[in-house]
Amino acid sequence: MTQGGYNALEQELKRRQSEDRPTIVAAISEARAHGDLSENAEYHAAKEQQSLNEGRIAELEEYIAKAEIIDVSKLSGTKVLFGATVSLIDEDTEEEKHYQIVGAQEADVASGKVSLSSPIARALIGKEEGDSIEVAAPGGARSYEITKVQFG
Repeated sequence: MTQGGYNALEQELKRRQSEDRPTIVAAISEARAHGDLSENAEYHAAKEQQSLNEGRIAELEEYIAKAEIIDVSKLSGTKVLFGATVSLIDEDTEEEKHYQIVGAQEADVASGKVSLSSPIARALIGKEEGDSIEVAAPGGARSYEITKVQFG
């Protein structure tokens, strides 16, 4: 995992523990004050929200405890590795794309971060600038040319 991904997980954990947890507890208390719990939809919704939040807290604590942080700024070279930011050109549409290869917990395709286990990352690993790759995508196979590999 990159340092940025680790920091994002820590921030989410702190928010869920210090902001979300007390808000949910207050909602449960307020709903409990409305009387009969067996037919109290607000109470059951708040309890469900509490369960989901506590589950995510446990998940985040586990990810953080097992995290192996890789300092991308200390990596270099011409081959695509974990942490690399890769510039590609779609060989069919000439559209340029940029992806950083990151850990599964920090992947966010909308911001250009793809999981190491994604089809495109698996196709890129070990390749160099100028290489062409083919990726099996839901809409059919796509061909890309690697135009740049950078770290940091």
